[in-house]
Amino acid sequence: MPSDQDSWPTLDELRREESELELAGLSETDAYELGTLAVAAASEQRLPIAVGVWRSGRQLFHCGLPGSTADNDVWLRRKGRVVTRFEHSSLYVARLCQDKQVTLAEKYGLPASRYAAAGGAVPLRVRGTGVVGWMGVSGLPQLDDHRFVVDILRKIQQ
Repeated sequence: MPSDQDSWPTLDELRREESELELAGLSETDAYELGTLAVAAASEQRLPIAVGVWRSGRQLFHCGLPGSTADNDVWLRRKGRVVTRFEHSSLYVARLCQDKQVTLAEKYGLPASRYAAAGGAVPLRVRGTGVVGWMGVSGLPQLDDHRFVVDILRKIQQ
């Protein structure tokens, strides 16, 4: 029986997607705009998610929408630590682990209590600088969390 992970993008597709999501900058105002755009889109769809935007280890935006819980906040931070550590989306790292049939703990010695290889957090790359932070959501199935963030980042680029 195929798993939902069979429909995930490949590592090459995820790398390409990440390279297309460069931002001009990430100021506090930029983070607020990203976060409020995500909250508006999630509110319109009545999604029970937590949204976060981080830069250089500092949380610049957070919102827990109706139906989200404190557990979503914990998942959000765990996914974000994966992005900070690997400078790839948490879905990329989840796919990498799936393809190699290992866990983060087995491959990298990272405790599951602090790191989650699960989709939903995406690196924020600034043109000419590289990864400066991450944006994530938690509350939906992990592929949907990932796609939601990517859609918001694409909207902000327009």
